[in-house]
Amino acid sequence: MSSPAPIPTFPECDHRLVQSLHHLSDRELVQLFQRHGDAGRYFTAIFCRYSPMVYSLIRHSARSPVQAEYLFALTWRHILHELGGVDCPEAAAGEGPGAFTLQNWLINITALCINQAVVPEVETIHYSLDQATPPLWCYVEQALDRLPPVERLVAVMALTFRWSENRIAAYLQAEGESLTAAEVRHKLGLAFQHLESALPEDIREIYLGGGSLRPDPLPDDLDGLLTVPDLEGTGLVDAGLVGTAGDVGGEWAN
Repeated sequence: MSSPAPIPTFPECDHRLVQSLHHLSDRELVQLFQRHGDAGRYFTAIFCRYSPMVYSLIRHSARSPVQAEYLFALTWRHILHELGGVDCPEAAAGEGPGAFTLQNWLINITALCINQAVVPEVETIHYSLDQATPPLWCYVEQALDRLPPVERLVAVMALTFRWSENRIAAYLQAEGESLTAAEVRHKLGLAFQHLESALPEDIREIYLGGGSLRPDPLPDDLDGLLTVPDLEGTGLVDAGLVGTAGDVGGEWAN
């Protein structure tokens, strides 16, 4: 009988910005997260503190490691969305067993996601923990939503499908968008510039460290230009860094 997959480790947990928050209580981290919406370090610190617990709960319910990783990311995205509305009162002397604890809240959220999330088949999932851990995945997804549509689309094609500028131009031309390969190159430059600017400054420092999200260099082959896959139904946030998620809430069962 094979042993269960090990709980992954995450390099961001050793970053100085995250380590500097190690002494804070759960309550303090939640309150700082709620007060500083333009910062990503507080959510990242919560992720680092509780990712082993959440992953342990999820890996036993998923049918495959790929689906476990994707459900893990979906769960943290749901946590990010819900955390802003958590009522986290100041600690009171003599709090009883029914007092709020972040750990219990996270267990309940994780159970909700396990029971209600509709996880796609393995072959349609483009998410991997090796490419982006959930905090980066979440914040890149939010940043993508702020891009103009064409910039968002060319960025997704470059990140998800690793298409060359020539191939992206061919697809757009087939869809009635007259852009040359040179214009696609310019759009890609703007898209990644705007994408990185839309990320919280501390997220850029933790995950990029002066680097870039842009895959460089892009392939420059012309293979398959006449057999470009149909992208109908592909989410615009469906990047290699961002996974297969479409609209928020679209992965939940009715």
